[in-house]
Amino acid sequence: MNFCSQCGEPVALRVPAGDNAPRYVCDACGTVHYQNPNIVVGCIPLWEDRVLLCKRAIEPRAGRWTLPAGFMENGETVQQGAARETLEEANARVAVGELYTLFNLPHINQVFMLFRARLLDLDFGPGSESLEVALLPESQIPWEDLAFPVVEQSLTFYFQDRINGEFPLRMGDILRLQGPERRHEIRMHRPDQEDSVAST
Repeated sequence: MNFCSQCGEPVALRVPAGDNAPRYVCDACGTVHYQNPNIVVGCIPLWEDRVLLCKRAIEPRAGRWTLPAGFMENGETVQQGAARETLEEANARVAVGELYTLFNLPHINQVFMLFRARLLDLDFGPGSESLEVALLPESQIPWEDLAFPVVEQSLTFYFQDRINGEFPLRMGDILRLQGPERRHEIRMHRPDQEDSVAST
């Protein structure tokens, strides 16, 4: 941020009086500009034993497969946002069910929320942000070509939980590790148990 949205004057990054973190502050009008994490909402769209995936047409990770998801808009609920993103990216209509995975991604200031959802019909196709859309069984999931750790972890949990027919809420943190290899550490939070840690 370079300029104040209230008065147009330059801003400085500093810790305001009475605060404990750096903020963009306008010395001309005194406005403190707070920046908060973005909420990403999406679906695991299901039809019988298959999951609907989208091949990304845009960066980041263009050409990789993902679940339909995107930034929540003002004026909508998380469920409405998840349904809207599924319609925009896959031209698919869904009945949004329960929240299934919630991941904190502090390195990019995002909170990612995925809902299990039931496809209402099989009339779907790529939206403007997708190259291709496919309804795939577990055996055909392109595990080596998934776009993001959130997607891989959520699908892994889904296929594991489907065996028992129980789908508890899964919460965790995805932390980017140092180095050029794009490796991540996943810390899952479990009620009344120690957190589990895995690397990808």
